[in-house]
Amino acid sequence: MNNQQKKWLYLLLLSLVWGSSFILMKKALLGVTPIQLGAIRMLFTAIFLLTFAFPSLKKIKKKHYKYIVFTSFAATFIPGFLFAFAITNIDSAVVSILNSLTPFNTLIFGSFLFGFAFKKKQLFGILIGLVGTLILILQGAVLNPDQNYWYALLIIIASMGYALNANVVKKYLSDLNALSIVTGNFLVLIVPAFIVLCFTDFFKTFSFKDAVVMESLGYLVILSIVGTGMAKVIYNKLVHISDPVFSSSVTYLIPLVAIFWGFLDGEELSLLQIIGGFIILLGVYLVNKKK
Repeated sequence: MNNQQKKWLYLLLLSLVWGSSFILMKKALLGVTPIQLGAIRMLFTAIFLLTFAFPSLKKIKKKHYKYIVFTSFAATFIPGFLFAFAITNIDSAVVSILNSLTPFNTLIFGSFLFGFAFKKKQLFGILIGLVGTLILILQGAVLNPDQNYWYALLIIIASMGYALNANVVKKYLSDLNALSIVTGNFLVLIVPAFIVLCFTDFFKTFSFKDAVVMESLGYLVILSIVGTGMAKVIYNKLVHISDPVFSSSVTYLIPLVAIFWGFLDGEELSLLQIIGGFIILLGVYLVNKKK
């Protein structure tokens, strides 16, 4: 399989995995708080990666660590809590839609901060994708007038972190394999995540007899291992064999999966949202079209 085929395969896998993450977070929040969700998710992922991928840390050199620390907080630590809080106030499908701002931020940051060139058709494709995203957001607001859309700001901030991460990985960590980067990220986050969890009442109130909490932890295990650990390795591989804008365009496909799960869970879906989804797909196609 050549790199062109691999990058589309990775894009599809990530859209399916990350698109399913929002409903998993929604379910997990039935038994834990947003802060507990963010911290436990990081700790579970760290344990999983360090158990199976600890030798990959040997490949990280001294020059890499400042970028490893930066990407740890920009793309995992801060967004992990922001998403958890947002999902408590906005439908999971809408949160995933807001995350579609990532490609636009990636292109802007890449151009102005990292010196990456982009083509006019990429900007055009991103703008089309944003039109689709705007349709989905506005229609979501109409269908759910009681939801607090100020929490959308949290997702916008998180998308900026993801955009910075994509550009940093491409420019400064391209000589380091994807598994080493992700394992290094979660090595950095073990202590901060544990400290945050200690400041909640999780250890005081946790009980194996609490069925709701145990079910939440089950969702968190899946979310941590598949939706965070494995997915981030695939994402960094995608960044290595493509470019930051292509890689971040996965956030345009994620809402389609998230809306599907949300619909099955009782969240409303309109014809206009479906049209918005097709517009997003057109934007992704134009961003990544060779000629």
